[in-house]
Amino acid sequence: MLVPRLRPLGPIGQLRLLWLDSKVREGNQMSTLVRFTPKSVTTEQYDQVMRKLDKSGDWLPDGLEYHVAFGTNGNVRVSEIWDSKEQFDAFGKRLMPLMEESGIELSEPPELIEIHNIEKR
Repeated sequence: MLVPRLRPLGPIGQLRLLWLDSKVREGNQMSTLVRFTPKSVTTEQYDQVMRKLDKSGDWLPDGLEYHVAFGTNGNVRVSEIWDSKEQFDAFGKRLMPLMEESGIELSEPPELIEIHNIEKR
């Protein structure tokens, strides 16, 4: 199976498309989108977890390409792109206890979706 790798095209400052430079990687894993669906998360709870991750040296974890937090206070959501499911799983073992300590409950396990394509300007 081929693995996507992002590589910019065109000069800096110009609209660029990132194309997938396919390489075979050990384990044949594709990049993975992870979507968290918590029951209710405030910006304060989110910030608390981020501070704990930073203080413990667990932030930025190996394999994390993108981390996006969005939404209104009380309804903060997080989506991430990981190089592999295995790297996310390893980080999740450190993340989940911190989320529990901060009072964050997930309504279901994080959704993992294999990425087919990524484009960015």
